[in-house]
Amino acid sequence: MNFSGGFPVDLVLFGLIAAFLILRLRSILGRRTGFEGRTRPVPPAAARAPSARGNRDGQDRSAPVIEGRAEPVPPRPVRPLPDPNSPLGEQLRRLKTVESGFDPQRFLEAAENTFRTIVAAFAAGDRVTLRSLLTDDTYRAFETAIAAREAAGETQRTEIREISTAAIAVVELNGSVADITLRFVSDQVNLTLGKDGQTVSGTDGITEMVDLWTFERDLSLRDQTWRLAAARSA
Repeated sequence: MNFSGGFPVDLVLFGLIAAFLILRLRSILGRRTGFEGRTRPVPPAAARAPSARGNRDGQDRSAPVIEGRAEPVPPRPVRPLPDPNSPLGEQLRRLKTVESGFDPQRFLEAAENTFRTIVAAFAAGDRVTLRSLLTDDTYRAFETAIAAREAAGETQRTEIREISTAAIAVVELNGSVADITLRFVSDQVNLTLGKDGQTVSGTDGITEMVDLWTFERDLSLRDQTWRLAAARSA
C-alpha cells in the first residue's frame, strides 16, 4: 500500500469509485416517489373510459406495442358497407338502378341522425317530430305508448351515449317501395320514472342496445323522406 501525505491513496480511489457507482445507479433507477408498492386510486372519469385516455407520454396503452413503440388502434367501422359481391350488395345495386341518386354511405349517416331524433322525440313525447318520421302504423304504436305513459304520470329519460355501429342488414324492393333494415348498436341510458320520481323500469346505468329498424320509402313519389316502418330489439 502506498502513502501520500499520510492518506491511503487506495482507500481514496475506492471511495471515489463507490460514489461514482451510486450516482450512476440513482440516475438509472430514479428516486422512490412513495407510490411504489401500492395502487393509485383511479379517477372515476378515467375508470369509465379507459380506452379514450393516454398516458403522460401521450401514448394509448390499449394500443398494440410492436418493437418498443405503440401502434395506433384501428377504428371500428361505425358504418360498414356490404360487400358489393354479396347478395346484400346485389340488392343495393338493384336499388340504385331504380333510384340512381341513392348513396348507401349518405343513407347510413342520415339514418343514424334519424335514429337519434326518433329516440329523443319518443322519450320527450314529441308527437309532431314523430309524425313526420314514422309511417302511419308505426306512429300509431308510438303514440299509444306515449299516451299510456302520460296517463300513468310517468316520464321517460333516454340518452344515447354512443352509436358504435349502424349497418345495413336487409334491403327489399317491392315495386316502387323500398325497405332497408338497419342494425344499430348503441350505448344508452333508459329510465322510466313514476309520479314520485322513483324508477319504474330501466336503469341509470349504460346498457348496450341492439336494434333492427326498417325504413321505408316509395321511390315513385317526390317525397324523399325515409320513414320508420318497424322497430324491434335484436
